[in-house]
Order: sequence, then structure tokens, then C-alpha cells
Amino acid sequence: MKGIPGRQTRGIPTGARLDCIDNTGAKIVQVVTVPNYHGTKRRYPNAALGEMMVVTVKKGTPETRKQLMRAVIVRQRRPFRRPDGTMVQFEDNAVVIVTETGETKGTDIKGPVAREAAERWPRIAATASMIV
Repeated sequence: MKGIPGRQTRGIPTGARLDCIDNTGAKIVQVVTVPNYHGTKRRYPNAALGEMMVVTVKKGTPETRKQLMRAVIVRQRRPFRRPDGTMVQFEDNAVVIVTETGETKGTDIKGPVAREAAERWPRIAATASMIV
């Protein structure tokens, strides 16, 4: 896994359903687990903005449904603080499907992408139309 590590408020628990905002054919995905999550005993893994996780496709094209894929969170509803002190919050939780190495599988990303995710994943930053 590539990417520059960053510390964000973890706002996406295991089992959450998220919107997929690229053109891979997936519409809604569900979080299965978060690789490299080191939490507390008996605590479910949860993920933050810019983290890669394993998801399963719940709604989408028949080829993509019921498949385990990697995804990166690009928007989260839970407010988080930036180093300059501003609090940022998005309207929805959204992900982008990626490969094991962080390359985007789709060729288009709809809507804004958080700056934290774009800085950590350069291929997402190149594909995104708007970085907030």
C-alpha cells in the first residue's frame, strides 16, 4: 500500500454503506475490514478519510456485485480538523475503487475529493475534477 500516512478522525465503521463515486460500475459498497488497523481488543475496525479499506459491492453492475475490492475514502460526514484549525465536513460518505497499489480502477470521479485523500493518493488527485 502506498500513500503518505495521515491522522484523521475515524468516521466510517465496519459495515457502513458508502456511495461509490467513480465509473467502475459500483454504486453502493459496504465496508468489510480495514487493513493495517491496529485498534483495541474487541473493537471493530473503522476507517478515516484517505484510508484504504476492503469493501464488497452491494449495488452495481452484475460483474462488480458480490466482489471484494479495495477502496479509498474521499469524503466523510464526520467533521475533522485540518492543521490550520478549520473544521471540514461533507454531505455524504464516498469512496473510490482502487487496486492494491492505489491506482484508480475508474477513469472519472464525480464530485469533490478531500485534500487529505488527494495528497495521500496521487492517482486519485490526478483523476479528481475538484479537490476541496
